[in-house]
Order: sequence, then structure tokens, then C-alpha cells
Amino acid sequence: MAVIEKRLSRTFKRFVASEKAGGILLIVGTVISLILANSLVGEDYLRLWQVPVAGLRIEHWINDALMAIFFLLIGLELERELYNGELSNVRNALLPICAAAGGIAVPALIHFAFNGGLPTQAGVGIPMATDIAFALGVLALLGSRVPASLKIFLTALAVMDDLGAIIVIAVFYTAELAFAYLLGALAVFGVLVCMNRMLRVQSLALYLAGGAIMWVLMLKSGVHATIAGVLLAFAIPYSAKQDDEASPSHRLEHFLHKPVAFVILPIFALANTGIVIGPDWAGDLASPNSIGILAGLVLGKPLGIVLLSFLAVAAGLCRLPLDLRWRHVVGAGLLGGIGFTMSIFITNLAFAGEADTINASKMAILLASCAAGLAGFAWLKAFGKPVAFDRDMETMDFESDQALSAAGRGRRAAGP
Repeated sequence: MAVIEKRLSRTFKRFVASEKAGGILLIVGTVISLILANSLVGEDYLRLWQVPVAGLRIEHWINDALMAIFFLLIGLELERELYNGELSNVRNALLPICAAAGGIAVPALIHFAFNGGLPTQAGVGIPMATDIAFALGVLALLGSRVPASLKIFLTALAVMDDLGAIIVIAVFYTAELAFAYLLGALAVFGVLVCMNRMLRVQSLALYLAGGAIMWVLMLKSGVHATIAGVLLAFAIPYSAKQDDEASPSHRLEHFLHKPVAFVILPIFALANTGIVIGPDWAGDLASPNSIGILAGLVLGKPLGIVLLSFLAVAAGLCRLPLDLRWRHVVGAGLLGGIGFTMSIFITNLAFAGEADTINASKMAILLASCAAGLAGFAWLKAFGKPVAFDRDMETMDFESDQALSAAGRGRRAAGP
């Protein structure tokens, strides 16, 4: 087993640093939006996002176009994890995969338990996702007081969480399908994949041009246009060589970190967290939908993440990294309850045109995310101290893994 610190590649360190700063800007944008929405200029502020520009309202340009770039970055991060990260090794990947599955299923079941058969049942996807920017931002505040592998585990967990949210959006939050446009978008994706796999085209500009065409077709198809960003990520050439800066995928991911963290997500927060806090806001939190969101994020997330992780380890499918204990997994589970960006995004899709329900849902998301973040921070500050483990044993594991790999290469070289 490789030394844990070696896993923290330069790309990953840059990623964590940008997510920390991005989380702070998200908080600032949210606070500004809340203040403006509840000030004397509140109506004008909320009306601003509904101004039509080039056939779409400003809010739609943000949620459909700018967020497609955000999803492109998520796709690139997922691709990196599949090639070089925790998800590149099946045994290592199973732990965050199982944790993500539990963190998706249990909150959804909790929300459904309160809202099954009600008009708000469509909000079942709201408590499913983890906001990676906020979650890693909280970990960054703790610094060296938490194990290095906890950051890797939480990143892989959040990326898989986002993949689950993307699938949910594509399957359950799609309007009426226009199959001709959908087939056109998939055809463009097929061309881009052929350019990558067969023709070995390395021009990033060509892939981005094709991605723009795919976005327009996806928008007209009825499938949410942000899915085009994810598909484009997997069409762009990637080099499995660690930190290969010449790879188009690496270059684009590196370029997108700062625009997404410092521009796109803060603008998304400004446009989508203008929550009007009325006199009956406390009563709104007692609605089945709000209870489902609050319970799903604050209780369902840690319960699902810890329970599925424990079952996977108990069944022998995977094991905890050497410097992690179950108290660290509990802390990661609590931070997983920070839904924010993805939860608000799904809220807009689930309750399109229902302003009051959207407002109440966003209030529940904000309160749940704050509670989860504070609980995760407090828990890890109290119980998250890194543990000392046997370096000799780790070296033996590493040498054993190397020997097994060398033996495998020898058998392949020898042939049948």
C-alpha cells in the first residue's frame, strides 16, 4: 500500500485550496443575497434574475449555462478519480462508492417517508447530494488536525455523490423529451468520443466547440442542459500519467477551478439564495417537505454513509485507510449533510414555477447545511485527531503490493 501522503498529488492540493476559497465566497454570496432579498430593494433584486436576455431569463442562463460549466468540472474531477484517484483501484473505490450509495439512498427514503403521495414528493432528490466546496472548506479549516486520507475519502465520496445527483437529474427531472434533439446531442457526443479514441485529436478548442453544440441540442431536447457538461468531460482526452499537464483534460480542469470557484458558484448563490424570510417562516419548516429535507441532510446523510461503509468493511469488500477510524467516517458523514449547491439546484428542477415551495425548501437547505457543517466541524475538532499507525506495517503492505504487481507482470510476460 503506497504511503498516504504520496496520494496527495499537486492537482489534488490545488483542488482542495480552490474549494476552500470557493466555500468562503459561497457563504459571502449567500449572505449578500439573503440581505438584499429581505431589504427595501428585495422585489427589484428578485425581479433582476427574471429579466429575459437572448431568449432566456438571467436565472436560466445561470442555472442552465454557467452550471453546465460547473458540471463539466465535476465530470473532469470524476474522470481524474477514476484514472488516478481513490476510484482507480476497485478495492479502494468500494469504500467511497458504498458510502455515497448510503448517503444517497437513506436521505431519499427519509424524505419519501414524509412526502410519499404528496405534491412535494418530487423533492425526494433534494437531500441526496453533498456540496463538495463547503465540505472541503470545513475540512480545510481543521487543517492538520484531521488525517490526510479523510480529505481524499470525502472528495471521492462527494464526487460519487455528485454523479448520483447527475443521474437523478437526468432520469427524474427531465421535461418532455424531444427525441430528435436528444439523438442529435448524443450523435455529437459520439463524434467527440471518436475524435478522442480513434483519431487521437488533442485540440481542446474542437472539443469545446462540439460541447457548445451538444449543450444547445440538449437544452432543446428537454433533458437538463447541464448533462452536456458531464458528457463533454468524458469525451475530452485524458492522460493516466499522474499530473500530466499536457493532457487536454488536465489543462481544462486546472483552468476551470478558479472561474468556477470564484465566479460561477458565487453567481449561482446570488441568483438562487434570495430567500424571503416571511413572518411564517418557522411554520414552513414544519411542512413535510421541509422536515424531509432537514432530516434527510442532518440525520440521513451521516446514517447512510456510516452504515453502508460499516457493512462494506464488515463484509470484507474493502477496508478503512490505515490512518482512519470510524470516528473520522462519522465526521465525514456529518459533513456530507452540507447539500447547498446541488440541493438548491435540484429544488429549482423539482418545484419549477412553485415560488413558495422553492423558498421554503431553500430555507430548509440552508439551515440543514449550516447545522451539518457546524456538527461536522465540532465532531472532527473533538474526535478527528489523526491516529499514529505502524509505519513498518505500512511499508510491509506497500512492499507486498509491489511484489504482487511484479508477479502479475511476470506472469503476463511469460504468456500462457
